[in-house]
Amino acid sequence: MRRRLVFSYSLLMILVLLALETPLAITLANRETERIRADRLADANRFASLSGPALRTGAVSAINDEFQRYQDLYGITAVVLDRERRQVAAPTGPPLDSELTDPAIFGALAGRQLTVPEVLWPWQVGPLVVAVPVNDGGEVIGAVVIVSATERARRTVTVWWAALATIGLLAVSAGVMTAFRLAGWVLRPVTVLDVVTHDIAAGDGKARVPTQQGPPELRRLATSFNEMADAVADALERQRAFVAHASHQLRNPLTALRLRVEELGPTLTDEYGREEHKLALEETDRLAQVLDGLLTLARTERAQHTMVVVDAAAMARSRVAAWQPLANHRGITLRLEPVTGPVHARAVRTAVDQVLDALVDNAVKFSHSGGRVTVSVHRADDGVVVRVTDDGPGMTGAQLESSTERFWRAPDTQNIDGAGLGLTIVAVLVDASGGRLTMRPAEPTGLTADVWFRPGEP
Repeated sequence: MRRRLVFSYSLLMILVLLALETPLAITLANRETERIRADRLADANRFASLSGPALRTGAVSAINDEFQRYQDLYGITAVVLDRERRQVAAPTGPPLDSELTDPAIFGALAGRQLTVPEVLWPWQVGPLVVAVPVNDGGEVIGAVVIVSATERARRTVTVWWAALATIGLLAVSAGVMTAFRLAGWVLRPVTVLDVVTHDIAAGDGKARVPTQQGPPELRRLATSFNEMADAVADALERQRAFVAHASHQLRNPLTALRLRVEELGPTLTDEYGREEHKLALEETDRLAQVLDGLLTLARTERAQHTMVVVDAAAMARSRVAAWQPLANHRGITLRLEPVTGPVHARAVRTAVDQVLDALVDNAVKFSHSGGRVTVSVHRADDGVVVRVTDDGPGMTGAQLESSTERFWRAPDTQNIDGAGLGLTIVAVLVDASGGRLTMRPAEPTGLTADVWFRPGEP
C-alpha cells in the first residue's frame, strides 16, 4: 500500500511539473528563436533597402562586397534573388540549398516576410532561413534571403531545458522522499494494527496498538480497536472462567450422586434393576470424564504458557510404558520405534506428554483386539515429529476436518467411552507450542497423527 501511495504522489507531482515546465520550455525556445529572427530580419530589411536600386540599375558589385563582408564577419550567408529566383548578388561559397530556402523565397516573392523554421527545437539540425521582399514603388522585384547556422541558439535552448529537467528531477526526488515519509506516517499505525491483529490471532491476548501514532482518524481507530480487543478478551476470559468454575463445582455433587447410586446397588434384586444401575454408574463416569476434559481445556486455554525444551524420545518411552498395561489388557500391540539418542523439542510445559497421552488413548481405544499401535519420534522439516499410527477403523476426510471440534465424535463411535475433547486439547497445546497437528488415513487402514514441534537446544 505504501508503494501505491508513493506512486500516486509521485505521478501527481510529475504531472504538475510537466504542466508547469512544458509551457515554460516552449516559451524559452520561442524567445530564443524570436531573438535571432528579429536580428536577422533587421539585417535582411537593411539589405533589401540597399538591393532595390541595384536591381533596377544592375550595379550589384557594391552589394556583393557588402554581403561578402557580412559573411566574413558573422559567418552568415545573404543573397539577393530577382523575381525569377536567380541569384543577383551573393558572397563566394556554395549555392543555397533549394529544399531549405524555397518555402521562404516563395513567401518573400509573394510580398511576405518568412522565417523557416518558426521555432528552433533542440532536436533539429537545419539552419534558420529568413526571407524578405525587395520592393520598388510597391512592386516586388526580388527577395533577400539570409541563411544562418543555429547550433549556438539550439545549444542555448538545450541548456535551458536541461536546467528545467534538473530542477524537475530534484523536485520529483524531494517529492518522493516527502511522499515516503508521509506514507510512512500515515500507514505506520495500519502496519502496527496488522501486526497486533496477527499476534492476537496467534494467541497473544495482551497485544495492543499504540494510540499516539499517525493522523487523528487512525488514532481513533487504534483506540477503538484496543477497546474491542479488551472487550473480546474479557468475554473470552469470562467464558473460560465460567467453564472452569462450572466444571469444578459440578464435580462435588457428581461425586455425591455416584456414591448414592453405588449405595443403591445392594438393594436391587431383579436383573433389570441391576442392569439399569450399571448403566447409571457408567453415565456418571462418562459425565466425570466430560467435566475433567472441560477443566483441562479451560486451564490450557487460560494458561500463560512457558516454553521449555524436553526430550521427546524419552517422553515417548515414558508414555508408551505407562499405556502398555491397558494395551495388553485389550490385546493390542503397543510399541515404540527405536530412537537413537535424545531428540529435543521446544513446547509448552507438559504439552508433549499430554499430546502423547491423548493420541495413544484414542489409538488404543478405537483399535480392535489384535491391532497394532506404533509410536515414533524423529527429526523432519527442521523440527521434531511425534507420530502415532494405528490400524483401527480410521476416519474419513470430512471426519478429519471436524475431529478437533469440541465434543465432536464420529457417528460409529458413540458407544465408546470418551468426551470428544481429547483432540481439541491436543490442538490447543500444539498451537500454543507453535507446532502443527496433521492427521491422515494410514495404509491399509487406520489413522496416522503427526505432531510437529520446533527443535530445541538442551
